[in-house]
Amino acid sequence: MGTLQGELMYLNNLVVNTTYPGAQQAGTSRSSMSLPRPKSSGLLGSEGSCYESLCEQQPIGRRLFRQFLLDSNSQYAAAAKLLEDFDYWQHMEDEAKEKAKMSVLAKFCQPESRTFLFSHAGDAAEKYTSLSISNFDEAAMEHVREATRTFLKGGPFSEYLKSPFFYRFLQWKEYEKQKITRKYFYEFRTLGRGGFGEVCAVQVKHTGQMYACKKLDKRRLKTKGGERLALIEKQILEKANSRFVINLAYAYEDRTHLCLVIDLMSGGDLKFHIYDLGKRGIRMERVVYYVAQITSGILHLHSMDIVYRDMKPENVLLDAKGQCRLSDFGLAVELPKGKKICQKAGTTGYMAPEILRQENYGMSVDWWSVGCSIYEMVAARLPFKDFKEKVQNEEVTRRTLEDDCKFQHSDFDAPVKDLISHFLKKKVQNRLGCRGDDPRNHVFFKGINFHRLEAGLAEPPWVPKPNVIYAKDMDAFRTASEVEDVKLDSKDERFFKEFSTGAVPVRWQKEMIESGTFDLLNSSDFNGTLPPHLRTNMSPCVYEP
Repeated sequence: MGTLQGELMYLNNLVVNTTYPGAQQAGTSRSSMSLPRPKSSGLLGSEGSCYESLCEQQPIGRRLFRQFLLDSNSQYAAAAKLLEDFDYWQHMEDEAKEKAKMSVLAKFCQPESRTFLFSHAGDAAEKYTSLSISNFDEAAMEHVREATRTFLKGGPFSEYLKSPFFYRFLQWKEYEKQKITRKYFYEFRTLGRGGFGEVCAVQVKHTGQMYACKKLDKRRLKTKGGERLALIEKQILEKANSRFVINLAYAYEDRTHLCLVIDLMSGGDLKFHIYDLGKRGIRMERVVYYVAQITSGILHLHSMDIVYRDMKPENVLLDAKGQCRLSDFGLAVELPKGKKICQKAGTTGYMAPEILRQENYGMSVDWWSVGCSIYEMVAARLPFKDFKEKVQNEEVTRRTLEDDCKFQHSDFDAPVKDLISHFLKKKVQNRLGCRGDDPRNHVFFKGINFHRLEAGLAEPPWVPKPNVIYAKDMDAFRTASEVEDVKLDSKDERFFKEFSTGAVPVRWQKEMIESGTFDLLNSSDFNGTLPPHLRTNMSPCVYEP
């Protein structure tokens, strides 16, 4: 179409359309791929401590461990199926959930069943055989699940480490470590510009997967002293593994830029949806859904000891399916073991009282910002600053510290008012999320099944149209200023190398599975037997997660 808007509409179609240009080339590229041999071998240390990473957290490892269990004996296969049924049960609702629970009881916890799982438990098997409809509650199910995991961490895991399935996992890990360069992608037009560079859409050549590529100009980073912030954001994106946080897929460098390849979000940010898409504000059904996802995203960051410090609708992006994710972690900070910090950071109107009073703070500031953001979604204004109000930052600070939050908009119902009021408690010890409580238990979320939400099974109340661009002033991207000739030295090169770590394991493995590449390569030359040179005297290979 020639225009930037036309290009973005084209890219939107790529995201939601499985017949995108490049898909045929991707299929051709996959058909010519093969897995390399692992380069190192030897004894694997601390086998038990690796189980969670190797068999649960890494998608390809989880797939191969399951294949190993199903291909072994009936007891191992029953254990694999129990964990699958347990996951299925967690995601069900009402009658279907009760039916799934009874199925688990009948298939795995009754001695007369051919798939009775606890014959290995010896004297302890009695507590499982005594389970019945009357006492098989959620606590009992969780106990059965943990007992199954404990069983799998023993003999089955040790056998897996000596099996061709684990050898195949090591082949995938070797392939995962390939050097990533710009030649790995097709690159499309620029989507936006910022202080350190630009963002463009890219497509992985051999899988067809679409991403956004955040390109940071090396010289501009050095000129503005942005290296530390860039590295912090990269490390947080790399560490995060949540459906509700922007995920990093690749980090690499070219001659002029550091590149972060992240999820492509084509549905716009929540600020645009509040102010620029029809009537100002967002209808309550959508507010509940987005706040549930935002809350889950914040809890995920907090579980990693990360304080976001920049929670606001502008930083919440929607993907092509209508799911939202937290983005922009330039202000985030890691505070391990309950550590506090005293540093002014955030955006005016969203900063908590403890930041404005220059007090020590921790995770509490994020829940205040969530409260402000919910208020804004409903009323299309901030709690202490009206829409387009011309007011000094000092006055906003005064109102935040001294004034009560008022609910004058007609769309504020009792549950949302109560939720916001508890998030906007000026004393940290009274604030929701800061008292050892879980905000997800609030009545505001009574219609949300968080297990289904976190599994991506909860239907979104709104889905972007593929032919609409959800952004304001498409041709008004800020042009970055020119950078004078800046010389890069060996210290800069060391930083660039530290930054450019290639593929991020979990996200890369998901891409391999979702694109069909895993099934293609696994079935092409793998029949469950070791290659000839490894069929005798095989020891487990070294793997460092």
